[in-house]
Amino acid sequence: MSELTKAEGSDNELAFESALRPKSLGEFIGQSKVRNQLKLILDAAAIQNRTPDHILLAGPPGLGKTTLAMIVAHEGGQPLRLTSGPTIQHAGDLAAVLSSLAPGEVLFIDEIHRMARSAEEMLYLAMEDYRVDVMVGKGPGATSIPLEIAPFTLVGATTRSGMLPSPLRDRFGFIAHLEFYENQELQQVINRAAKKLGLEIDETAQQEIARRSRGTPRIANRLLRRVRDFALVGGKTKIGVDEAMGALKLYEVDDLGLDRLDREIMKVLVERFSGKPVGLSTLAVAVGEEQDTIEAVVEPFLVRMGLIARTARGRQATAAGFAHLGQTPPTNLLDGLLDL
Repeated sequence: MSELTKAEGSDNELAFESALRPKSLGEFIGQSKVRNQLKLILDAAAIQNRTPDHILLAGPPGLGKTTLAMIVAHEGGQPLRLTSGPTIQHAGDLAAVLSSLAPGEVLFIDEIHRMARSAEEMLYLAMEDYRVDVMVGKGPGATSIPLEIAPFTLVGATTRSGMLPSPLRDRFGFIAHLEFYENQELQQVINRAAKKLGLEIDETAQQEIARRSRGTPRIANRLLRRVRDFALVGGKTKIGVDEAMGALKLYEVDDLGLDRLDREIMKVLVERFSGKPVGLSTLAVAVGEEQDTIEAVVEPFLVRMGLIARTARGRQATAAGFAHLGQTPPTNLLDGLLDL
């Protein structure tokens, strides 16, 4: 491969990534209720010449929380500072970030529920009074020094809003709950990305990709990338339904959007445990995956599709789950699900 070809390929990938992130609320597809609410908050702040209220974005992964944070900064003409909860493990880490913010800057904290408790307590004061108390020294001689910080807007993102302590959640002026996308909205996402990249893809192929994208734009764009690669390697200039189906079959994405991990979980529930309730830790060991991944990424989709149920005794396959794997559910399955 020539250096020119490599450079062109790199440019195409950068263009693809750029196409995935709208720059304004007007370009953002889906989440119409949240978009209208955010627009009102930003417009009101602009009229009053103040920083917008602190914003909490809650919802499953891949629905656009980071993109919305970028849009909040862009629409307000302010810089954006990105960090994440797991990287803030001490109050000093947060103090260093807050003290370096410029006036009006937007601070985005991804997975905010995973911040250290000491940092959370410091954030309370920063969000309300725009100051932090820094402890200097140890023991009886320790001194608290108040440090003024510039007015800022905090945008927090979380996939587990229930894990946020009430004092922190209550300090957000607006809490947005992002919902899974409908297939029509996902088709718009795919169509927009394809146009940005100059890809020619027919409507049936778009529908097929959207149908298997689990209601998530991030997955839709990822599948579009795989379908594009499949067509490119096959020497096709236009992406039709055959190329889409071929790529999706190659990457083991079935008619409902289930991938390998989803089917492994379903097989454990249906075949290995015959529809009996299974604890999360047991399920994680059986499929060789982390509990957090199953609970935050895989499980919401399977529950939403009605393939599994969360019962008081554990995760349990439903009749629809058995049918999807071509199995007949046990006669006592319904009774078990009604025990909740």
